[in-house]
Amino acid sequence: MSWLPPPRWLRRLLLAPLMLLGTVLLVTGLPVLVVGAALVSPWLPLPGRWRGLRLLGVVLAWLVLESAVLAAAFLLWLAGLVGGRAPERRRQLADAHYTLVGWFLTVLLRIAGRAFPLDIQVTADEPPAGPRRPVIVLSRHAGPGDSFLIVHRLLTVFHRRPRVVMKSVLQLDPVMDVLGNRLPNAFVTPRPGVDKEILVRIRELAAGLDPDGALLIFPEGGNFTARRRLKAIRKLEGAGMAEQAALARGMANLLAPRSAGALAAIDAAPAADVVFVAHTGLDQLRTLGDIWRRLPTGQPVVARWWRVPAEEIPEGERERIDWLYRWWGDLDAWISANRPEPARSG
Repeated sequence: MSWLPPPRWLRRLLLAPLMLLGTVLLVTGLPVLVVGAALVSPWLPLPGRWRGLRLLGVVLAWLVLESAVLAAAFLLWLAGLVGGRAPERRRQLADAHYTLVGWFLTVLLRIAGRAFPLDIQVTADEPPAGPRRPVIVLSRHAGPGDSFLIVHRLLTVFHRRPRVVMKSVLQLDPVMDVLGNRLPNAFVTPRPGVDKEILVRIRELAAGLDPDGALLIFPEGGNFTARRRLKAIRKLEGAGMAEQAALARGMANLLAPRSAGALAAIDAAPAADVVFVAHTGLDQLRTLGDIWRRLPTGQPVVARWWRVPAEEIPEGERERIDWLYRWWGDLDAWISANRPEPARSG
């Protein structure tokens, strides 16, 4: 059975204050922690130059940033009490929240990038000429940071207003909880009996996209593992989808995509283009333990974005499923051909 986070009122009363308290304790105890981090650095797993201090710096920056964002979110909540129901006012408040998310991700990625440098290389198709269109972004899922990188790029490079379908467990982070629930996102917990509710939520998000909107979905539903790969293939075989199961067996890097969510979004937003995203470079950093043991410096992270105009998306459910699986096979082949050599551990 999938795990559900505590109810919202409990998260707000417990987790946010605990995070603020942790920030205060970390700041007040910083001199002792700096000395301790410097002393233990040589004995950390895969030790590197001042690894302990770099990790401490990233954690401190993250906590301080989270506290600052929560304070700003509180001020925005107060601002929403005055005329917050008027359409223009709601748009202004949403813009302010998106600006806050973009600032948070920019500063966090900049600090983390200085502590553990990453060489991020992104190639993206140019948008088509003519009026701006909404987009549905279908990305592989690999590691805890891929959604941050994609949302950051949508906000700061493509100037989009992203909506994200993500796991409910992420609401344990106070900033994700507050900002994620104020903006049009969907926190989902896949489990028996709620799949229809998830599809309804995806359709609502897609149908509400404006020309600046982007709906981000991870069709695999989780990070790649050998066990999940076999489970997905067996599920396809059990559903009589032999052709899709054969395609999934040929994928060395990706899980078989769950087509229902992607197709629901496309049906609800027929004017939207579809963007496929493949990336590689941090594939082995799937858990906090992986990050702790193997966090590299100078690691190349290579990404490719393909844009498919709405006019080129096939009609019919079966045709769209075949189309999605063919694209997923292309993404898998691209990952195999573009996986960079692992960088040295920091």
